[in-house]
Amino acid sequence: MPEPDLPNESRNDLGDLFDDLPTAAPQLPEAAAEPAAGSRRAAREARRTGGDGPTSAAEPSILPFDPQPREDASEPSPATSVLPAVAAAAPSEIPAPTPSSGDDGGGLHDLFAPEAHREQPKKRGKGCLIALLIVLVLGGGIAVGVTWVWNTYGDKISDVMGWGEPKDYSAGQAHGEVLVTIKEGDNGSSISKALHAAGVTKTSSVFYDTIVAKNLAVTFYPGVYKLQKGMTAEAALAALDDKKNRMENTASVGEGSTIDQMLPNIAASLDLPLDDFKAAVANPAVYGVKAKTLEGWLFPAIYTFDPGVTAKDVIAKMVARTRESLAAASVPEAEAQRVLTIASIIQREGRVADFAKVSRVIQNRLDDGMKLQMDSTAQYGFGELHAGKVSTSAEAQHDPNPWNTYVHEGLPATPIASPSDAAIAAAMHPADGPWFYFVTINPQTGDTVFSVTYEEHQAAIKKWAAWCKANGNPSNGCAG
Repeated sequence: MPEPDLPNESRNDLGDLFDDLPTAAPQLPEAAAEPAAGSRRAAREARRTGGDGPTSAAEPSILPFDPQPREDASEPSPATSVLPAVAAAAPSEIPAPTPSSGDDGGGLHDLFAPEAHREQPKKRGKGCLIALLIVLVLGGGIAVGVTWVWNTYGDKISDVMGWGEPKDYSAGQAHGEVLVTIKEGDNGSSISKALHAAGVTKTSSVFYDTIVAKNLAVTFYPGVYKLQKGMTAEAALAALDDKKNRMENTASVGEGSTIDQMLPNIAASLDLPLDDFKAAVANPAVYGVKAKTLEGWLFPAIYTFDPGVTAKDVIAKMVARTRESLAAASVPEAEAQRVLTIASIIQREGRVADFAKVSRVIQNRLDDGMKLQMDSTAQYGFGELHAGKVSTSAEAQHDPNPWNTYVHEGLPATPIASPSDAAIAAAMHPADGPWFYFVTINPQTGDTVFSVTYEEHQAAIKKWAAWCKANGNPSNGCAG
């Protein structure tokens, strides 16, 4: 509440004003040592008995810090750390406050007096420690909160504030040449990822984000396009819309593709009837292949054909390319079908870095008389190989088709996909190792654990299950 007006006479004596105030609470800090003779206690005693102590109009009424060095060096004064320049002043330079009257308990004047003149030595109370702990807890809480916000929303904050790494290349950075294949059924999202994988765009989403941001209605035509690396998203979009960049009579077949998957794309790229290609693959013997199907014999690559090419010419060229790969890997002609079958499983089951180890697992199981139990073979036979699943459905796993290695011993009836040079080489040269099991524990990175015992394999499966629980959705292979 407001202070009442006092007579001027009452304002002239600051010592009297402080004498009227209540005694300081006991938890407030007091002197660190007993004052010597002739100290402020003697002055109070003189006033109590009627004596007059010396006064000075220039002396301050309150000192907000302890200006004198402590007698106990083990208990540093917080004031000296806040105001070191003032605290370093000599004691004689600090004017002594007017002593107050009252009992020995001391008033507010005693509270703010230099420590050497305070009355009772007292240990520092718990209040300072509690206050410090509160500050630390609050500060720590704020730090934890800021860390959580940044970890959760840091990318978005950086984007809004313009702090993050640009997601798009700058104009003028385009260089070199790269071929990008657009397949039948590809959309903006899948093409965006393909452009990034080829080095055309800087991130996997910037191309698609540009389409969405501009609200564009874009039609993509299957085919092979000649682009550059380091293009902006807008430049890549314009290049795909330019017919000059679409390579005529060019077709692309991806590694691990099946005949049913590749034929529609080849037909669309070459502008030939799909039925012509179905007829061209109907009889493997036409191409000297002693197998029931050409599955595994159509090599994955980018092909360019002369004008007027026929479907049969295309298939013949793809089979010839497979024979070149078999010869480069020193595969005996009599072993071609077997090696291609193993290589096709390797191609579908592992990443390139693990091909030789996957090959060893297959070989160890065949040598030991174990069923291969490869998900890719069960999925192929059941028709769900391209469903994007890592795990196999219960229906596919128990279906008795001749490709299901969960049901039948040995290799599947035919290859299950078109293997690459690396997969064929791995089939011929397995890594050395005792493994009988493997499982991919992170479908996004391809991290795979190879195990010797079933118990070790089960522990690895739990890691995969935990990853799927935290990250699983139909797009990353965990659904099924």
